[in-house]
Amino acid sequence: MSRLNVYADNNPGTPIIHLTDPARIASELAPIGVRFERWNSPVTPDRPAPEAEVLAAYRPYLDQLMGETGAGSADVLRVGPETQGWAEARRKYLSEHTHGEDEVRFFVHGQGDFILHVNGRVYDVRCTAGDLISVPAGTPHWFDGGETPDFVTLRIFTNPDGWIARYTGSDIAASFPAEA
Repeated sequence: MSRLNVYADNNPGTPIIHLTDPARIASELAPIGVRFERWNSPVTPDRPAPEAEVLAAYRPYLDQLMGETGAGSADVLRVGPETQGWAEARRKYLSEHTHGEDEVRFFVHGQGDFILHVNGRVYDVRCTAGDLISVPAGTPHWFDGGETPDFVTLRIFTNPDGWIARYTGSDIAASFPAEA
């Protein structure tokens, strides 16, 4: 289930907001420029489906989104317990960072937490299958797919070089682990 917990950035133990309704989550995130929505595709490809099949299933959504954002490419990222190098990649994702372009993800299967640090608040957004999130360029955040990940996402890029992080050097992410 999709979820949003919001904390004061100096109080990781007590959420000041807890939401599970996707429309309310979207409304809470909109003022900080984060796009959050549910895509109700008539077809959800199987987890091991080839990349071309996954992209084709969501092509109408992707075409519209890429037209709105000027993004130039989309791909499929599959991460599971068998994924080589996940522990090292997870450490990178768990460090607060920003990007020079919006970070856009759609969850086809599984879940992951995008955790944003904006205006003295920490927004822990649990994204699940059917959720789209777009974190604006320059927004400090980190991502947790869990110790035993199991997700398939569509990634949408404007920059042909793909995912490029600029680390902030802050250790705030250690105080705000994603909730199980």
